[in-house]
Amino acid sequence: MSTDRTAILEEVKSPSKVKDYLALAKLRLASLVVFSAVLGYFMAASQVNYWSLTYLIIGGFLVTGASNAFNQVIEREADKKMKRTSDRPIPAGRMGITEATIVASIWGVLGIALLWFGLNPLSGILAALSLFIYVFLYTPLKKVGPIAVFVGAFPGAIPPMLGYVAETGTFGLIPGLLFATQFIWQFPHFWSIAWKLHDDYALAGYQLLPTRKRDKISASQIVVYSLFLIPISLAPFWFGVGGWIAISIVAISGIVSAFLAARLFLRRDMKSATVLMFSTFIYLPVVQLAYLMSF
Repeated sequence: MSTDRTAILEEVKSPSKVKDYLALAKLRLASLVVFSAVLGYFMAASQVNYWSLTYLIIGGFLVTGASNAFNQVIEREADKKMKRTSDRPIPAGRMGITEATIVASIWGVLGIALLWFGLNPLSGILAALSLFIYVFLYTPLKKVGPIAVFVGAFPGAIPPMLGYVAETGTFGLIPGLLFATQFIWQFPHFWSIAWKLHDDYALAGYQLLPTRKRDKISASQIVVYSLFLIPISLAPFWFGVGGWIAISIVAISGIVSAFLAARLFLRRDMKSATVLMFSTFIYLPVVQLAYLMSF
């Protein structure tokens, strides 16, 4: 009787299976990815088709969740070594590799199918390409070095372009510019995270800063990409999209981001990296909402 009571108590205390599946999919990250795709959809849509929007949201969550799940299957040994990842379902022993792989495969197939058949083939192709690059190129390259950040920026920049293509069914200048902005944005964004988590990453053998160190050269690269982001993010307006309010919002956002990157270069401390990191989280939705005002 006592043994049964202990077992029941342990079961109650343990995280639920649903919670582990959400952790496997990295719900917060997946939500940001889908939000970006949805904004891309609204930029293209003259009239909202709620079925299309539903396919985009569900399909986007499934494909992103699949990418994150496969990533955790591959990186399970590295995750055990890092403080921030050691309690994930696989390294913590709450989920087996076979189960995680099956779940990830189901999510990936269903997500791509929803985007392909529910929206259009190009959306499905972009989703499949994103999953492939993230899982089979970016993930193993993290053990190689900083090149992983460049490769990972490709699937990371697809969501707003995919959202736009989900509505139009074709590729064009505007979705290309949305891709370019999010592509460049990822460098100051990810490198500020890598600056903060450098020691934790090192435990798993990841050296993802440009020079593999928290030094002046790595910080200077963050400044360069932050500066480069300003003209890239303003490019849609050069082609007659939007008015001065949207232009001002995007320009000011870029200048603030570059200023914070420059402060990190001058100080090279954790506080500056933290402020820059949080500013990059704010930057992208602000800029994309400004774009949305322009369409």
